[in-house]
Amino acid sequence: MLAPRPPATLCAAPPAHLAVDLAFGRFTLAIPHDARMQLARGWLALGIAALAASGLLAVLLVLSRTPWLAKLFPVAGFFHAALVAHVDLSVLVWFVACGGVLWSLNSTRRWLPLGVAALALCAAGTATIAVAPFFGGVPIMANYVPVIESRPFLAGLVLFGAGLVLLVGRGLFASPLVGVRLDGPGALRFGLNGAIVATAVALLAFAWSYAAVPGALDGKAYYELLFWGGGHVLQFAWTLLLLVAWLLLADAVGARVPLSPRVVALLFGIGLACVFATPLVYFAYGVTSVEHHRLQTWMMRFGGGLAIAPVAVAVAWALWRRARAARARDPRTGPLASALVASIVLFGVGGLIGFAIRGSDVRIPAHYHGAIVGVTIAMMGVAYWLLPRLRFAAPMPRVATWQPAVYGAGQLLHIVGLVWSGGYGVQRKVADGAVAERSFEQVAGMGLMGLGGLIAIVGGMLFVVVVVVAVARRPRGGDRPPDAAP
Repeated sequence: MLAPRPPATLCAAPPAHLAVDLAFGRFTLAIPHDARMQLARGWLALGIAALAASGLLAVLLVLSRTPWLAKLFPVAGFFHAALVAHVDLSVLVWFVACGGVLWSLNSTRRWLPLGVAALALCAAGTATIAVAPFFGGVPIMANYVPVIESRPFLAGLVLFGAGLVLLVGRGLFASPLVGVRLDGPGALRFGLNGAIVATAVALLAFAWSYAAVPGALDGKAYYELLFWGGGHVLQFAWTLLLLVAWLLLADAVGARVPLSPRVVALLFGIGLACVFATPLVYFAYGVTSVEHHRLQTWMMRFGGGLAIAPVAVAVAWALWRRARAARARDPRTGPLASALVASIVLFGVGGLIGFAIRGSDVRIPAHYHGAIVGVTIAMMGVAYWLLPRLRFAAPMPRVATWQPAVYGAGQLLHIVGLVWSGGYGVQRKVADGAVAERSFEQVAGMGLMGLGGLIAIVGGMLFVVVVVVAVARRPRGGDRPPDAAP
């Protein structure tokens, strides 16, 4: 029932800034300070640990692919095993952990023990995956979820998958209702709920593929088909988390995005459309067919961008208007703004590179490095925003502001080096030490890639340091953190 209209004398025009908020909504989230917050802190710890382990493995990857350094550090034989663990930790585990943080905060108190069990299983699986490369096995560079054919690695992957099933299962039944009268927080909740639904569909796709893929196939073909369909659907889940992060960070830095909550929810719904089409693809075509392969690729390439482009343009426009305003800046928002700008730039560069891909060369990893790093930096910014709200200390302003710039610049150099090398025929998933001769152009491009990779590693480790310091310096006392929910 609608509230009665107040008298005209009470309907004075609001201030300009408040009028903007009323028209477009405030895209923020309230933080519950109960067991749900503790669960979110656990998922954040898991994500930070995964990034730290991934960074250590990335050092070996850069050494094995960088000219001159590959001769000083002959680790090319370990390249593929380290690459498998690096990808799974920095993408699969990190993104799932970020989802666990946001989904735990955006949940009711229902089935909390199930959430704890999900975190425990994922943590055990992550630890097993991190150490598995040192126990041998055959690395298989399947797309989306590369694997090592060894008992430790597969056991870790199964444990992590079981934890993800519990996390998504709780999310489906413990997510709050959005309602029909959307405001800014409601639109973000809709996006987070949509990410849970997309992840659930991805898990169903994995199960369907597992039942349908012929067991007689060899390792590479088997795992490629096993993870192809579900891996594509997961990209929609990560995209929704990215869009939520962009809107959240834009609001936090004072950039008012010119999108109403209803329009945002509509864009999220468009991003989910291809997710619901996934079962139709499975019904229409077998998992081993060319049509199945192509349709999944087409849906990800074109369907995902329908929601990304409008939100990216709106957020960029809001940031531009904020930059033009001659207002004093809060130094506490510097890390958030830096992360937001770096995320948009890297994600945009990755998307543009996708149109330049011709064949199986290192331009392919350049493309997905840009997209993945764009999501990663956005989640780093969300972590900075969450730290004081999870009752930790605020991140160090200067270091945290420079960290996304350093990480993003390193990744940009890394990507440019890959695109340069790919244009001269350098193949993907090959260590430099495994190739006898390279042209000067190839060596120069891979050298730039290596330099960017080393800078990116420094930037990634800076993020880990900033978060660890904030956790260690947690304030004492009963001060109520900002944006606390009852």
